[in-house]
Amino acid sequence: MARSFPAVLPPALSGQELRLSYGHHEVVHGVDLSLTQGRVTALIGPNGSGKSTVLRSLARLHRPDTGNVALDDVEDVLTLHPKAFARRVTMLSQSRPTPGGVTVRDVVGFGRHPHRGRFRTADPDGPRAIEHALSITGVSTMADRGVDELSGGELQRVWLATCLAQDTGVLLLDEPTNHLDLRYQMDLLDLVRDLATEHGVAIGVVLHDLNHAATVADHVVLLDHGEVRATGTPAEVLTTDLLSEVYGIHVDVHLHPVSSRPVCEARSRHLASAELDHTADIVQPAAV
Repeated sequence: MARSFPAVLPPALSGQELRLSYGHHEVVHGVDLSLTQGRVTALIGPNGSGKSTVLRSLARLHRPDTGNVALDDVEDVLTLHPKAFARRVTMLSQSRPTPGGVTVRDVVGFGRHPHRGRFRTADPDGPRAIEHALSITGVSTMADRGVDELSGGELQRVWLATCLAQDTGVLLLDEPTNHLDLRYQMDLLDLVRDLATEHGVAIGVVLHDLNHAATVADHVVLLDHGEVRATGTPAEVLTTDLLSEVYGIHVDVHLHPVSSRPVCEARSRHLASAELDHTADIVQPAAV
């Protein structure tokens, strides 16, 4: 069954005319992007297209050369105190250092820092938020283990729990399915979908897997060489012609017979060659 998309709401977090550089090299050229309450926006595109850089700018981790990032009631997020911003927006980046000598519960508790006063005081909702984050990410059973004992996939879920304990209305995720096996990839995508649909969180997520984007997103932004090539629903953006052009490889797209979501399949050189050989065998005229 096709997903019913949420009604249009004002953006919770948006970037306008973002131009972003590394040194003197501009890598993002005038990008507009809006994240809306209750919707998942997926950023896709080839390596080097600017996806993660745009996401970092929304998180105040990469200052724009021009343009600005706004919250629903704040025209420029750079005017906010860091703690005030962190109470409203959190980000799970691609990699974080693994602290030694601390437990999973301790790390998840780091997410409550923006809500605490000086000397870690005045956070009455902290214990509930931490336990909830541990539970919904499936790491409660390892809460007392040291984080330096965990696998990459387990650690990824712990960092996600830390973001959820921060209890913000906007969640930014940079390639969150990295290091996860198939089951936990699907669990994470389900969790992202639940956070948007059931809790009204505005979510922006960078994904390399196009089928993951089709599964979880309400809105897809396709970036190429630092520019937005297309935006819209998964069905509007994930098309054979557009993806084949942007990625430089033939991508077959068809609709799933039950969900009606796009299913994308890139055709490798060897697979394409085998299919051509198979087609030639079929059309070969019979010997007389």
